[in-house]
Amino acid sequence: MEDNKVSRTALMMAYIRAYHAAHDAPKIFDDFLAHHFLPDEAVTYIEQFLANSLHSLDPARAALCPDKETALAWVMRSMGASFILSRARYTEDALEEAVTQGVRQYVILGAGMDTFAFRRPEMLEQLRVFEVDHPATQNYKCSRIAGLGWQQPAQLHFVPVDFTRENLTAALKRSPFDTEALSFCSWLGVTYYLPCEAVFATLGAFADAAPAGSTIVFDYFHRDAFDPERVSKRKQWGINAARQEGEPPVTGFDPSALAAELADLGLGLQENLSPADIQERYFRGRADGYYASEHVHFALAVVK
Repeated sequence: MEDNKVSRTALMMAYIRAYHAAHDAPKIFDDFLAHHFLPDEAVTYIEQFLANSLHSLDPARAALCPDKETALAWVMRSMGASFILSRARYTEDALEEAVTQGVRQYVILGAGMDTFAFRRPEMLEQLRVFEVDHPATQNYKCSRIAGLGWQQPAQLHFVPVDFTRENLTAALKRSPFDTEALSFCSWLGVTYYLPCEAVFATLGAFADAAPAGSTIVFDYFHRDAFDPERVSKRKQWGINAARQEGEPPVTGFDPSALAAELADLGLGLQENLSPADIQERYFRGRADGYYASEHVHFALAVVK
């Protein structure tokens, strides 16, 4: 992303959550506040981009859509929004369980337009929240919050960081983060865009910064997503779309090797959901076009 501009990907993720909250039932993940972070010009751009993408991806399907709204609905439900919604649901389900086990801090890496601190006020009675993201994206978000007239909760802390210049450990040290308190970290929609070494460096930094028993949840692409002979049509479209936006995915992992790789970082892999697992947990019985995304896995690891 450009140094002085909000991440387009962050706005796209907010749009997808907002669209689902407004148009779909039953909800996979109900982010009823996401639309507040989207300026009108961003909504116009995103909707036109998604509707137009159908013509290049599936001209036959596009011919069956009489208007932009129909095309947009088909793209949203059939071409990749599912993993964005299900990873958010998975994370907050896991967070709720972790709080019952004593977790008192929630670190959101690459927070973007995350609305947790405003959407779940009852959780703030037990948690301090640390949103970690690029300064440009956080500047935009804070300006938007001020413009909405929302009061920032005392439990919410913004931690601006440019990972090309500073690591997670150093960033957290600048904040009120308590290294002795059990913590839960979510890292969604980021690992794809970083070199493998940077992914492991960040995971290791959390393991070093948080006490034993702390949890981190992250999503990742199977390395097959970058193999032209193995990648699904839907995932190839998503990768190409991200490239057009200037934020190209570059990294995938081998699920069978992940446990050993995390162990070297001081993390124990507790759960490693495959697309089939995600389908069974969040999409079984749906008939509206939402289904688990190929090549996307959800991992939950605990600091040893």
